[in-house]
Amino acid sequence: MSIARVEGRVQPARSGDPKRVGPYRIIGRLGSGGMGTVHAGLDPAGLRVAVKVIHPAQAEEHEFRARFRREVQLSSRVHGPCLIPLLATEPDAETPWLATAYAPGLTLDQHLAAHGALTGATLYAFATGTAQALAAIHSTGVVHRDVKPQNVILTPAGPRVLDFGIAHAADGTSVTRTGVMTGTPGWISPEHYRTGTAGPEGDMFAWGTLVAYAATGRPPFGTGAPDVVAYRVMSEEPDLDGLPDELREPLTKALAKNPAERISADAAAEECARLLAGQATQVLGAAAEPEPTQISDRLTTAWNLPSVEDPAWSLPTPPRRKRALITAAAVTAIAVTAGSGGIVALYNSDDRTDVTLTSDRTTPSTPSTEISAPIGASGTTASGTPAETTFAPAVDPRTIRIPKDPLAGVANPAYTRAGDETQPHPDDWRASTTASSPEERDAEKTIRDRMTSMLATKDMDFMKPTITFNQRAQTMMVTGGPVPQLPENYQEVFRRAGEMAACSALAHRLKNDPATWSYGRFAIYWKTSDLDATALGYGEATDGCISEIAGEWHGDESGMATAEIPSSDKPEIRVADATVKAIVATWNTNTTETKDDPITLNDGISLGFDPVEHAAYVWTDDPNSRFTSHASQSNLRGTVEEAICRKLTLEFHSNKSWEYTRWSVAVYDAYTDSRQFIGSGTCTL
Repeated sequence: MSIARVEGRVQPARSGDPKRVGPYRIIGRLGSGGMGTVHAGLDPAGLRVAVKVIHPAQAEEHEFRARFRREVQLSSRVHGPCLIPLLATEPDAETPWLATAYAPGLTLDQHLAAHGALTGATLYAFATGTAQALAAIHSTGVVHRDVKPQNVILTPAGPRVLDFGIAHAADGTSVTRTGVMTGTPGWISPEHYRTGTAGPEGDMFAWGTLVAYAATGRPPFGTGAPDVVAYRVMSEEPDLDGLPDELREPLTKALAKNPAERISADAAAEECARLLAGQATQVLGAAAEPEPTQISDRLTTAWNLPSVEDPAWSLPTPPRRKRALITAAAVTAIAVTAGSGGIVALYNSDDRTDVTLTSDRTTPSTPSTEISAPIGASGTTASGTPAETTFAPAVDPRTIRIPKDPLAGVANPAYTRAGDETQPHPDDWRASTTASSPEERDAEKTIRDRMTSMLATKDMDFMKPTITFNQRAQTMMVTGGPVPQLPENYQEVFRRAGEMAACSALAHRLKNDPATWSYGRFAIYWKTSDLDATALGYGEATDGCISEIAGEWHGDESGMATAEIPSSDKPEIRVADATVKAIVATWNTNTTETKDDPITLNDGISLGFDPVEHAAYVWTDDPNSRFTSHASQSNLRGTVEEAICRKLTLEFHSNKSWEYTRWSVAVYDAYTDSRQFIGSGTCTL
């Protein structure tokens, strides 16, 4: 199934809606329910968020506030694939609210109404992703309790399960209201109808109905009055006609009347992932290369839904600049405490591609997680809101940068080899193992996705990185190859992309989890056989990972070598062609008018892109160009800067996936028969 474009979900704001909630500017509505209204908002850096504001009547109830505060605490524990992160909340404000990352796309019921049932590999990816999400929720001792089509968004990167507004602890310690049924008719388990019991098994019953609905386009227990649907759920078998045979077994287990007989979320995710892999094999054929072994890779590869263009988001936003090699995220992270009265900012990012899994600033083909381990910094604010409908910002949202040493000030970090100049030994590489913990898998996916997006622009996505871990050596390995007869400059691009992605991911993780995350070193290898590899590079995330903050960015030979590799990205090709023409036209016109013997530019000028540091390089190879004097080099530098920044800025504001904001220019030096860098910079966007 492939759809070129779908409508967005943002509706116009209504009279009485707030203009701001906390640090977020409200631009419209995403929906409204029994608990509150969900608004579309923008943070100060332009990141799109969903802000749920609790209904005033409920906010006046002491019991509700206690439950809301408790459930926010529980929700903040949940992180994992196909989930939407909680960003910030103010549970003790006059009108409580919480903010999550915005997930672009239609809800499942909206999609089915517009485009029909999910089919093929997309259906299996849906079943796998939603089961994974519930497995992550249940692993932290939380139960969702409201799994339904309206709470699943079909984003370009995969399904996302949202709304933990009524989530509660599996141990039964949440504050609940006696006699109140939570959930939505048709998506409630038999035991919940009978006794009010709501455990992980109830979520899995709802998951079974959800996947059946996605596959057939109709609820498996039909529609009608709530009591009629309840009777069918408790007494009748589900209608699974039209369901693919392979999915019948896990769904039948999920829809068992007896909760003890139901499949767990972990088992469902594993079984559906196996079916998903089989679907991919059928599509590619027996002679095709093996599918990636990671579930997330299979899901991303199989998923085939469009990006969402919503004109309601197209409001003026503060300009954003792509920052350093690893730009820092802007956030405050404060522990959620009952009665604290302050904003709790749990996650945020100020990077266009290293954003969350659900950020609509990623492209459909390159879902990004962003740096998935965000930075945390403490901050407090007094609670309370001004009169009428405007909520004043309760926390200073200014951006902070990760310090050069992310462990600065940490008393007893788990990583103990900071400053150790001993490089990893090849035996460390041989002894490394695949990711085994959720944190390792998260770092693995972050690095692989980041590298893949960079390599793809050079038509180098055949260079699949393998991420492994050696806990004894406290080192993470990024390995490429073997690829026969690969030019050296391709390995150089792999090295630079690996160092950038690995250092970034480790720095964020060390900053976020210093007491438990023990990997602070990284090594880049090129595999030559099953038991041997060549070291390409090495570094520490505590030393030099962020090097640009103190000064201006400068181009270098490594970036130039990368830029010389032809691009396969159509926007890059288009921008390069237009920019070169603009440079040549401007230069030749100006120099002809001002000089008797002007230096002319001809076919000897080129432009290429370095995706590692998001830079455009301009260079001349014409030995007759004679850019030897300071004046001629200064004039060329000014011409290039004016033309290239104009083109990069235009593309940046019209293309959400555009990353290039830096430039560098080099000229041919006849005396040394080499290039000489004469200028570099970062465009003001």
